[in-house]
Amino acid sequence: MHLNVEKELAALRRMSVGELRLRYAEVFGEPTRSRHKQWLIKRILWRMQALAEGDLSERARRWVVERTHSWFNRFRRLLIRWEKKAENYVAFVHFACAWVTFRAAGILG
Repeated sequence: MHLNVEKELAALRRMSVGELRLRYAEVFGEPTRSRHKQWLIKRILWRMQALAEGDLSERARRWVVERTHSWFNRFRRLLIRWEKKAENYVAFVHFACAWVTFRAAGILG
């Protein structure tokens, strides 16, 4: 299936937010609560491209999840949740993500 991105983008820009929400439900198979027009256009177009060109296989997706979990296993504080507040745990998860990203980019040693 060939997708003309410029044509689809122009058609999506002409749609109202209500029409975009319906189109989102068609493309993703589930409704959205968002009413942000630019975000809806970006997500719909991304999904249409992924469907047209082929998305990642289930094996590739699983590999990404396993790799991410192995990176997080280096942070012993994440293995057992000691924090009483969810905000503290989520903050440390974000810190671990940032640390892994900076290491992969070569910013940290």
